[in-house]
Amino acid sequence: MKTAFVTDSGTGKMVDELLKDGIYSVPLQVSYDNKNYQDLEELGLDQIYQLMEDGVMLSTSLPSLGKIEELFESLKHEGYERIFAVPICSGLSGTINAMELCARNVGLEFEYLDCYVTSVIQEYLIKKAKKYYEEGKTIQEIKKILNQVIEATDTYLLPSDLQHLKRGGRLTPFAATLGGLLKIKPILKINKSTNGKIDVQDKVRTMHKAMDVVIKNIKERHCIDDRYIITVAHADDEEEANYFMQKIKDAFPTVQTRIIKLVSVVSIHTGIGCQAIQIFKMAEE
Repeated sequence: MKTAFVTDSGTGKMVDELLKDGIYSVPLQVSYDNKNYQDLEELGLDQIYQLMEDGVMLSTSLPSLGKIEELFESLKHEGYERIFAVPICSGLSGTINAMELCARNVGLEFEYLDCYVTSVIQEYLIKKAKKYYEEGKTIQEIKKILNQVIEATDTYLLPSDLQHLKRGGRLTPFAATLGGLLKIKPILKINKSTNGKIDVQDKVRTMHKAMDVVIKNIKERHCIDDRYIITVAHADDEEEANYFMQKIKDAFPTVQTRIIKLVSVVSIHTGIGCQAIQIFKMAEE
């Protein structure tokens, strides 16, 4: 069955970037002043950071249903019979449901993985799924392998304050109660155990202490070796990201690492200065 592999801009990649690898994508939406913009396509990440620095209140939403349906109609016209999607997780967005609805309207079979987060792991999973399919693995085999990756994936967010998260409604009720404790640095987590929603892992007094606690948590939960990838993502604070990365390299000298800018769909809600870390173990080949 001819299968198209589909994701969204939660990956941090533009439509054309992903298309080079044969992956189809639709942009999420960023809104302000009562107008919607296509994430990364019409409003770049640096522009988003600047708007946030200027105090503009931004919001995000799932891709336009029209954009999704337009893509799926095009794929059906090209002879595709099935969509395999790895969108931003259902805990943060209704994108999975929207894609499923559009696929049904167009007459395409729909399969998906809920990655229970977004960003680097989302891109990794969709590309891996396509590779495995081309190697002859069935959809069920692919899901089984990649669900093992998802099970062991952790993402931690270290915001400077909780105001953006509160306004965006991305916190569980317990986490939201921390909003007034401005001297507390919350350590937020998102993974399968939180059902793809942002929850509180811990509370400390400083950003650097928060980094130390995250590293301690990683050591307790994972047996780190060179099969792991750890990404530090920052919301326009590269200096602090470099500091965090050095701590990680000291703690885990064999791990694969990278520093990126925090994707817009997260940074808009966490605010400028947020540091994030995402860790996962690569799939067995």
